[in-house]
Amino acid sequence: MSSGSDSRPQTLSKPALSEKAAAELVDRVFGLKVSWLRPLPSYDDQNFHVCVLRSAGGAEEYVLKITNSEDSRQPDLIQAQTQAMMLLSAEGFPSATPCLTKDGKIMSLESGDAGAGNTKYMVRLLTYLPGTPVAKIATNAQILYEIGKLAASLDKALAEKFHHPSVKSLHRGQFIWNLANVPLLEQYIYALGQNKHRAVVEQVIEQFKGKVIPKLSSFRACINHGDLNDHNILVASLSASPESPQYRVSGILDFSDMSYGYYVFEVAIAIMYLMVESTDPLGVGGHVLAGFESVVPLTAPERGALFLLVSGRFAQSLVLAAHTALLYPDNKDYLMITAKTGWKHLMAMFEAGQEAVERRWFETAQVY
Repeated sequence: MSSGSDSRPQTLSKPALSEKAAAELVDRVFGLKVSWLRPLPSYDDQNFHVCVLRSAGGAEEYVLKITNSEDSRQPDLIQAQTQAMMLLSAEGFPSATPCLTKDGKIMSLESGDAGAGNTKYMVRLLTYLPGTPVAKIATNAQILYEIGKLAASLDKALAEKFHHPSVKSLHRGQFIWNLANVPLLEQYIYALGQNKHRAVVEQVIEQFKGKVIPKLSSFRACINHGDLNDHNILVASLSASPESPQYRVSGILDFSDMSYGYYVFEVAIAIMYLMVESTDPLGVGGHVLAGFESVVPLTAPERGALFLLVSGRFAQSLVLAAHTALLYPDNKDYLMITAKTGWKHLMAMFEAGQEAVERRWFETAQVY
């Protein structure tokens, strides 16, 4: 749900190609004829669902990803994200892979629409992954566990097997969406106005500074996907039973928030986003945690930080959405998806208190 090379959550750098220009770009860069194309929602890149006609007959579907101009200035970073997707796909994860350009590259720096000045955008054509976003299903213990397990397995695979030269670009010290950077929210908190929501966010930031930041060096480091939200995880049904549906993860989308972080960050981010649409938000964490710990058991300090890490991600999502909606009023509906229920869940966590919420999470995980 995010991007940006430094502590700015979003500058006015989102591409705005017309559908005609996007179709011409697919032809010119990838040598493919577009049968049809339609826009996909996105935070600060521009995405299109594209169907192309193959010379041998038949059609194939892709996602045309046009990266915002800010991140497009960091080719190493986009290279790292794409190479990570390719590695994960080779390891059996349901991750997209790039279609090569006419000159055999995984991406290409291209100009925007005429009239956009000489702004350049990094362009990729990624395989289209089928499935339903988790946001659109009624989640149950089975899929929450599977997503937790996937989050840990993904981080473990990247930590152990991803050695591409571009990996160093994932050290993104001031990246606003890295969970270590919750204190950077102070410069955007104005977007909330003066109300009870702002008071809770200020409390989250203060507690984060006092209780999480000093412990970071004791957490186990890894590379995080960083945005396993309920729109970035696709699922397919395994059973036709409406009483007890079973799902498998069929797609992992959007690697633009990848950065060096810690195992516990990934599980906290997944818990927070899976709470958003749940009818039992405080019950989600235990199932996700159980799945995660079936692959990477958390240490005592990591478990002790979980409540504030989940709260910190709520704060990031809600504050930066409010800030970005001021910049992009036209995209407000998409930007404020999490806010519809997010504030309610963050307030409920704080009203219940850390001890009660953690007890529920840990007792549920223990049952597994």
